[in-house]
Amino acid sequence: MTRIEARQGDITTEKLDAIVNAANPTLLGGGGVDGAIHRVAGPQLRAECATLGGCRAGEARLTQGYRLPAPHVIHTVGPVWSGGTKGEPDLLRRCYVNALDLADHHGIRHLAFPSISTGAYGYPIDQAARIATGTVRAYAEGETEIELVRFVCFSAEDLAVYQALLKPPG
Repeated sequence: MTRIEARQGDITTEKLDAIVNAANPTLLGGGGVDGAIHRVAGPQLRAECATLGGCRAGEARLTQGYRLPAPHVIHTVGPVWSGGTKGEPDLLRRCYVNALDLADHHGIRHLAFPSISTGAYGYPIDQAARIATGTVRAYAEGETEIELVRFVCFSAEDLAVYQALLKPPG
């Protein structure tokens, strides 16, 4: 049974098997979560990412965590919000599914996600969080060895959105 939770914090301090990076297509670092992960992990992460040939929206790649407390980083590229009419919901859903598939394939049992695409890529938090939580819940109902998925939110406002969506019905 997979436990799904949300909390406010800094994803770079999570001591889980893996953290998920909301990366840009080059995988070579950028702003927001991506920049923070690269800064903490150190130059070895950028060097490994340079060997991967980039990543398209919806795909995911696995690297070492280097100086991060988490031994692995799963990089996924979320869609840039364009009003929701250019396949953004499906691309965002694929980010979560492909990251979870990579985790399962590599024996990762505990992982943390940021709120993918809701920063510089402009995806509305309520819609992105609904896709994130719904996708993770559906994945957890299938054949998986993942024990914990944690959504790590940067702001209290984002956390409130995730907590409301994760609240048990009734």
